[in-house]
Amino acid sequence: METLLGLGKIDRSVDVVGIATAIGLLALAQFLLGKDDKPRTRLPLAYLLLAGLFGLLAAVLESNANVARVFSFLYTFFLLASCGRSLVLLAVDVVFGRRTHRAPPRIFRDLTQAVVYVIVLMLTLRAVGVEPGSLLTTSALLTAVVGLALQDTLGNMVSGLALQMQRPFQVGDWIQFDPDPRQIGQVTEVNWRATTVITSDLVELIVPNALLAKAPIRNYSRPSNISRRTVTVTGPYESSPRRVHDAILAAIDGTPGVLADPAPWVQTRNFGESGLEYAIYFFSDDFAGRDRVDGHVRDRIWYALQRGEVHIPFPQRTVHMHAVSEESRGRSLERELERRDRVLRCVDFLDVLPPEAHRALAAAAVVRLYAPGEVIVSLGESSGELYIIDRGTVVVELPREDRSAREIARLGSGKFFGEMGLMTGEQRKATVRASDECELIVVSHEAFHSTLAENTGVIEKISELLLSRQAELEAVADSRDTMIEPMQDRSKRLISQIKSFFKL
Repeated sequence: METLLGLGKIDRSVDVVGIATAIGLLALAQFLLGKDDKPRTRLPLAYLLLAGLFGLLAAVLESNANVARVFSFLYTFFLLASCGRSLVLLAVDVVFGRRTHRAPPRIFRDLTQAVVYVIVLMLTLRAVGVEPGSLLTTSALLTAVVGLALQDTLGNMVSGLALQMQRPFQVGDWIQFDPDPRQIGQVTEVNWRATTVITSDLVELIVPNALLAKAPIRNYSRPSNISRRTVTVTGPYESSPRRVHDAILAAIDGTPGVLADPAPWVQTRNFGESGLEYAIYFFSDDFAGRDRVDGHVRDRIWYALQRGEVHIPFPQRTVHMHAVSEESRGRSLERELERRDRVLRCVDFLDVLPPEAHRALAAAAVVRLYAPGEVIVSLGESSGELYIIDRGTVVVELPREDRSAREIARLGSGKFFGEMGLMTGEQRKATVRASDECELIVVSHEAFHSTLAENTGVIEKISELLLSRQAELEAVADSRDTMIEPMQDRSKRLISQIKSFFKL
């Protein structure tokens, strides 16, 4: 019988060692592999049985040299293949798998096994007296032809190996490799030639590895399974952004699939033809059900806006034609004038004005709307306007030594500020910022000038009220200059400043 070492005389001790080695490696692999990997030992076992079969045939047909040579070759090949397969299982699945705590990539396992089979074939050829180098030399032309024919396949194989080594994704990850959103899918398999992706439409995509190696890949499962989603909605220009933001955030709170941390937020994105465009950003850990989650968010937003009487405008241009009579326009203007006059009644030093002057001042006032956090007036700013709060809250701030803001007061509906700037034009002594959305009635210096010019007799009374209010504010601000100057002198100086500022 041909032995493992060649074609010489029978050396059964060598055959026994070879078979014992194959059995030992197979038993060790069976013992060390996990329960799920134990079926992998069936292939080396089959190789070992085939080696025994062909070895037996070679011994029986020893009288026929040519037939015995063939069976001896097969015996040697399958015995070495059994040993090689067992070694691959031990090296890749046991050593590599336990050190990395993850299953080795299929392409890595296949490549290792292929290299082992090539080595086994060369050893077997050498054992039967054939020099592998001579075969490679004589088949150089054939190898070149085959290589050119298989260059795409080889490119995919090398790209697949590179993908497995770099691991930009793994089986189970959701990836996108094309700008078309329909190309988003979950990886189910990575083999030698291609990667299999199942899209949300349950369509199987077979993507060549060479294409994936060149394409920018978005992995929605890395570094975590949390991804940000965006939903857009258009709101009417008549509703303030703050009102819409609050309604949307309250609506999506608790929506299935929407995470509370990181918190969702709303961006006023654009001024559209039909209304203000809002983008709602939220996070979800259910990427597979992303379309369903987006739908839930849109449903919640629609219901919330309906309850808040914030109507989503139609994507169309509408021409409004109003047949407004002079009588109805007059009633509307009268209601607005009464509202402003009522707000101006909150300012104590304006109560000294006669009713007709007070009403004229209300007609000249303007309404301004400020967003949360927006600065209304800044410290050191020169301005001649009086601000009365009709709706909302403002914060009065002074800077600390470290330049941080120190809150000294909060003013709500019915309060006012900027009276000294209105009357004397002096610089602002504090920064006033909107705490939430605020609607203010603003009286300008020019509007108050005509009113004061017709009622110069009220200047003394106004100065007394202003001095009293200024003393209260200085006490709140803990000013060291409080009451250093006698009240009578301060009153004279203030009256002089008012007359000079208004050129009376």
